[in-house]
Amino acid sequence: MSTDPSRTPVVFDLDGTLVDSEPNYYEAGRRLLARYGVTDFTWEHHTRFIGIGTRETLEILKKEYGIEAPVTELLAGKNEIYLELAGAHTEVFPEMRAFVEQLHAAGHPMAVASGSSRAAIDAVLKGTDLDAWLATRVSAEEVGRGKPEPDVFLEAALRLGVTPESCVVLEDAAPGAEAARRAGMRCIAIPYVPETAGDPAFEGAGLLFKGGQREFTAQAAYAWLARTAPSS
Repeated sequence: MSTDPSRTPVVFDLDGTLVDSEPNYYEAGRRLLARYGVTDFTWEHHTRFIGIGTRETLEILKKEYGIEAPVTELLAGKNEIYLELAGAHTEVFPEMRAFVEQLHAAGHPMAVASGSSRAAIDAVLKGTDLDAWLATRVSAEEVGRGKPEPDVFLEAALRLGVTPESCVVLEDAAPGAEAARRAGMRCIAIPYVPETAGDPAFEGAGLLFKGGQREFTAQAAYAWLARTAPSS
């Protein structure tokens, strides 16, 4: 496999990177846990799991709160609630939309690699009109291990028909940045929670927007992409 250096493949995380779906994920988790008698799940609790796949998150919460229901039941319940919320409204970060449009216009291969379910990925991309540009998608459901393991990113490269080392990943969370490193991919990091910008996982990012989305611009990201493209 070879890649035109002027058309670097770009792999996007979805939640917190392309779209601000974390409020919907928090609300879905809060409502789900309430069904099982957990009424003290806060936004602060939720932020611990940003960047971690839905299944892994529910496995931890099941243990922490002593929930007897199987993870498959919890997963189905959360996905049902989340899809309802996502269908009503999901916000795309404006500069991210601009970046996707710029990459598409220049012919860069693109993919989404997310810890969300495939149904959630498809629903969000369709509801935000990003689906036409981001047809290649990988869910953590489709690989053996979720982030911080590199499986979703490696699978994205495979489906794009490119080498992992040619790819650039956009990530908002430390587990995702670590997954990119393990995949041998360069990373543009945009911490969803700016206070996590000092996490060691972000130290290896080629480009770090410490202030998160309020600092990110499509122009800056594309300029870095062009400047650092590997030579053929």
